[in-house]
Amino acid sequence: MVSAAQAQSNGSTDATILAQNYRHRLHQIHPRRTNHYSLRDYLQFDNQRGDITDWYNQRVTLVTEDFVIGLVEGLEEEVGSASALVMYRIGEEWGKRDAVVFKQHFEQEYHRELRKSALTFLLEAWWWPFTTQGWGNWEVDLTEQKNGFMFINIFDSVVARTLGDVGKPVCYIYAGLFAGFFTGLIQKPLGCIELQCYAMGETYCKFLVGKQDRIDAAAFWQNEGATARDIEKRLRQGELVKQ
Repeated sequence: MVSAAQAQSNGSTDATILAQNYRHRLHQIHPRRTNHYSLRDYLQFDNQRGDITDWYNQRVTLVTEDFVIGLVEGLEEEVGSASALVMYRIGEEWGKRDAVVFKQHFEQEYHRELRKSALTFLLEAWWWPFTTQGWGNWEVDLTEQKNGFMFINIFDSVVARTLGDVGKPVCYIYAGLFAGFFTGLIQKPLGCIELQCYAMGETYCKFLVGKQDRIDAAAFWQNEGATARDIEKRLRQGELVKQ
């Protein structure tokens, strides 16, 4: 198994400059293509230069499962229990920058403003490159969006699948990525917490994205032993932890 970790462009990159600098040869063959579900369509391998770039001319690194294990275990050895927060912050910063870059790519590629697009459509446009690169398929539940939170299911998380059944949530970089991206997308601070994980013996990973009071309540109930189903039920019923 290999997964791809994408090196993000500077958030101030201008979309016009990006368009002029595209090196991906498939742009010439398929100038109007917007879906690239094949890894060989999405990534361009330059053996002479020794680099890999994606459809948007961003550099990509392919890593093995051993790399993922080494990263997680290395952080735990260096900073102990704080490794979870470090991974979350890495994902969060990545997500914030990706929100800026995604807006540029989306509006250039689909010829429509981000804020005028259907949320389900733009979210699928955002996530398909992650699926292509090995980060897993997803499912987004927006039914509680008006109440300040939503749920995301990740199937085949590269982190959880690699680490195996360790009995605890391990997908902190995913949680940070979702928090950062949605914060950048709506320009309001949001958090994220993993409610259940493949590494806990579950069939998929489940995340809660929302305002901080929802995240704090979910974390409290989780620490008290509540299951993901219990937490979801309480949130849907409007229950919060009394201060």
